[in-house]
Amino acid sequence: MSFRGEHDGGPGMERRGMTARLQTPAEPSPKRLDLGEAARAEVATVMRQLGTSSAGLDSQEAAARLRTFGPNAILSHGARPFEVLTRQLRNPLLLLLGAATIVSAVVGQRTDAAIILAIVALSVGLGFANEYRSERAIEELHSKIRHAAIAIRDGRAVSVDVTELVPGDVVRLDVGDIVPADLRLLEADGLECDEAVLTGESLPSSKSVDPVPEDASALDLSSCAFRGTVVRNGDGLGVVVETGRRTEFGRIARELGERPAETAFQLGLRDFSKLLVRVTAALTVAIFVINALLRRPLLDAALFALAIAVGLTPQLLPAIVTISLSTGARRLSRKKVVVKRLVSIEDLGNIEVLFTDKTGTLTEGRTSFTGALDPTGHPSADSLLFGLLCNAAVVQDGAVVGGNPLDRALWESPEADRAQIGGYRRLGERPFDYDRKLMSVLVEGTDGRQRLVVKGAPEFVLARSGGGDPKAQATLDRLYAAGARVVAVATKDAAGLDAIRSQDEDGLTLSGFLTFADPPKAEAANPFAACRSSASTSALSPATTIAWPGRCARTSG
Repeated sequence: MSFRGEHDGGPGMERRGMTARLQTPAEPSPKRLDLGEAARAEVATVMRQLGTSSAGLDSQEAAARLRTFGPNAILSHGARPFEVLTRQLRNPLLLLLGAATIVSAVVGQRTDAAIILAIVALSVGLGFANEYRSERAIEELHSKIRHAAIAIRDGRAVSVDVTELVPGDVVRLDVGDIVPADLRLLEADGLECDEAVLTGESLPSSKSVDPVPEDASALDLSSCAFRGTVVRNGDGLGVVVETGRRTEFGRIARELGERPAETAFQLGLRDFSKLLVRVTAALTVAIFVINALLRRPLLDAALFALAIAVGLTPQLLPAIVTISLSTGARRLSRKKVVVKRLVSIEDLGNIEVLFTDKTGTLTEGRTSFTGALDPTGHPSADSLLFGLLCNAAVVQDGAVVGGNPLDRALWESPEADRAQIGGYRRLGERPFDYDRKLMSVLVEGTDGRQRLVVKGAPEFVLARSGGGDPKAQATLDRLYAAGARVVAVATKDAAGLDAIRSQDEDGLTLSGFLTFADPPKAEAANPFAACRSSASTSALSPATTIAWPGRCARTSG
């Protein structure tokens, strides 16, 4: 079994720093375990009760449990005709027209009642047809979307669809991963999770493998990782305890319900309908009272007042609104845009500032390694070697099955000489985190020399390498201006070092830069041009340094 790069570097490489290595024999009969119960129990007890081991489940057992426990999904995305129809009938204008239909029938105006009823049916039918067709399209699109997690099956690290995870699966967690299920942690190396989606806390929660006290609350389980939270720092290994709607995230989703919030357009229609009701009611009462004071027959006065009320009702307004929105939906569909709810089109037209992500939205989303350079900008084999040594790609039998896109691209590049790193042995690791923006490994070469290799965001690596080399800064500026994604690599002698601490990452010698490409899409300029023509402002929301998004924006128009 291998978790990273054949233990992060091929034959001979070793990985240390993790805790709670297990060789618990699996049991055939799993027990449905509560997450709080698992958090308070020892790791060996949890593994025994779940009927699993550190080697994970075998494929047959996983398939059997999937049939027993069901898919690891919170919501199904099937098209629901009844819900779509209910949304159409929730329109306040239609309720007003319904009342007008009843009044028309009561006063004997059956022709008017039939006409109003036909208009209501047309409005509801058009809205239902458009939204149900959109629901079917979204259902089809969703069936093609797959999210994967790295799990241990049959003693091997494999990529598994998140919906196929079952209690007892052993899952690997790395920085940037979204936790795929409620997990009891088996290993934790500086692991911290952002749990704001559950608790609202902005600071990440530190994790460990130690059981929590008996009085710990349901969301204060440091020995567990919750579904939907994000790994901010460190890495770890966990066993799946709860899946699907039984997770804490699933329970919150059930309590919140699925009814979407009303749009500004719907609120405007509701307020307009209330105004019409008030005006109609006031005029109807006033006309009836005046006729009564003039000693007209009360029945004639009542019928006249009701006729006025029907005349004031905008019978064609719902149909006009629905037809207009349906026309917009058809025009958008020609541009390959699926409109799930017709009322959202009005809000789309009111956009003043459009924020867009960069990676995968404006760019191709396929990161490729383009070169290794020394600080002066010349090709460097050493920078490539150190980049491969300090690598977090998850590799099984020579094939990459997980890891962040940059490390995967570097490992899979034709220039990567993986045989060269076989003579190195990994002695320690400090995983990447978003505060340091660095990853560090301690390696030992065939000559017995120990070396600390650090890789990360160029600005942070340069700051720990003295930061005063103008040639290196000029090279970095040139690479950013050319639109490259850049990672810096630095090293230092580490004789006698047995663990990596924060102070060990200072006093580095810059080895060079690794460059990657994720080119903008050919059609990326179109939305920017559309924003300019409609007097809207567009803005990129990058998670990286501003130089590369700026280049992407200029290239995209």
